[in-house]
Formats: sequence, structure tokens, C-alpha cells
Amino acid sequence: MKLKPILLLLVLAAAIPALAQESGTLKKLRDTGEIALGVRDASIPFSYADDTGQSIGYSVDLCMRVVDHLRQVMKMPGLKVRQQLVTSANRVPLVTNGTVDLECGSTVNNIERQKTVAFSLTTFIVNTKFIAKTSSGIQKVIDLKSKTVSVTGGTNTMGKITALNKQMDLGLSIINGKDHAESFLLLTNDRVAAFSEDDILLAGLAANSPTPNGFRLVSIDGMLADPYALMMRRDDPQFKAAVDAALRNVFASGQIQSIYDKWFVKPIPPRSVVLNFPMSDQLKRAIAKPTDSGDPQDYK
Repeated sequence: MKLKPILLLLVLAAAIPALAQESGTLKKLRDTGEIALGVRDASIPFSYADDTGQSIGYSVDLCMRVVDHLRQVMKMPGLKVRQQLVTSANRVPLVTNGTVDLECGSTVNNIERQKTVAFSLTTFIVNTKFIAKTSSGIQKVIDLKSKTVSVTGGTNTMGKITALNKQMDLGLSIINGKDHAESFLLLTNDRVAAFSEDDILLAGLAANSPTPNGFRLVSIDGMLADPYALMMRRDDPQFKAAVDAALRNVFASGQIQSIYDKWFVKPIPPRSVVLNFPMSDQLKRAIAKPTDSGDPQDYK
């Protein structure tokens, strides 16, 4: 039966919202009944392996709030979660090629990465520092002159420390660890004098070491703060809107404070260590006025 032109338009108009409602990642979740979360095994306390091999942490908890939101709005209470282990080096490729739908780790949102992937609202704010053994006597960056330091491969810290090395004429030798655990191991085994990364990750590694009081954080003057966020594929505004809506609910309801305290203030697995890392004023401002800006100038 041939439809009259006006009736055909009405049919098409009714179909378009349905198509627009679920596309990209949302359609993939509908078709597969599963969401793949990218997790880490040593990014304490954001995403790290527990005694069973499952990844837990602050970022994982936030991702699970996103999953709960998706189950509700998509009317898919049975949406399954698959954890996919990622590293600093492969996390971006695994997101862009579709292996991972949402990365729940410790990834900095910056302008350069936004050319390749998309980011959620800011979930944490970090400052780049060095960690050194207390016994080394290293208290300032200048004390590292002509020494060897470690930086995890695939992180934006490499560019920062390379620039700092040149700017201050430090003469550093830089070794790349394959992940944060290996970079820290280079320090504990005295193969390097210091390891540079985000302050909270360094604090977490030290707190979970056999000698938590044997390390000192060394500040880097003039280094701007960086925002962490959940990472996802670019050009998928519907999925990003769903992720951001879930985070806004967590922020507005006050749940973010209890989630934060769980991982940064209270004892955490596996050895009930306490990071004693209260929420910064920078993060409080970002939560009060949520943004997905990757410009470090916005987080002073």
C-alpha cells in the first residue's frame, strides 16, 4: 500500500527519535547486553586488583554508578559488566578500537588527548610530583641533578619531566616503567633516585609498600594541576551525556563525599592502609561546578 506523502513524513518523524535515542555505544550495549570497563591493576586507589584479581577503587566505583544509571535509563537491569585490564600504553587504543567502552582508571583529561578520545566530567585533580626515599636526602627538585629517575611509559608525565629536565638543565636520565608498579619498583630497588607521577598515585604506592614511612614526596614548583576523568570514545554525544548525567547525580546527591572518603580517608584493601588524603579545594570547586575542561589553567 502506498502511503500518502504527509503520512510518510509522520512515520519517518516517529522513527527518527527512536534511532537517535540509541546509537553508538548505547546501541552496542543494547545489542551485546554488556559494557566493557577498562580497569588497572596498580593505580591505587583509583583502580587496582584485589585479592581475587578484580579491580576495585574510586574510579571503578564511579563507573559502577554510571552502569547503574544506564541500567535504569535503558531499562536493562541485566546489563553485564566485563572488566578489561588496560595499561598506560594501551588504554587509549583499546577505547578507540571499541574493546573498552568506558575507562575507569587514573587518566588525565588534556587538550591533546581530546583530539583522540572524549572525557567525562572531572572526577579528581592531581599535581605532578617526585617520590624519593627519605634516606636519599632528596628534598627539592634540584637535588635530582644528574641523577636517574623513572616515569611510567604512556603517561603525560613523560612530557612534563622531559620539559622540566630541559628547563632546569637537570641532566636527568629517564627510565620508562611499563606501569606504575614497575616504575615504583625501580625506586625501591635503588635503580633510580626518584619516580615522578601524580601525587595521589605516589602516595598510594608508598602507603601500600612494606615501608610506607620510608618515602618523601617532592613538589615541583610551577607545575599546573591536572584533571582526571573517565575516558570514552569520541563523537558519541549520547553516551557521554549518559555518563555525565550519572556523575552529576552522584555530585548533586552528596554521594561523592562518601565515595571519596571510602578510598582516600578510610582504610582501604588489601592491608587496610590509610592514605589520609582529604578532598582538595580544587576538587570541591570542580564538583560544585562540574566541567569536562582539559585545560589545567581551569584548575588552579
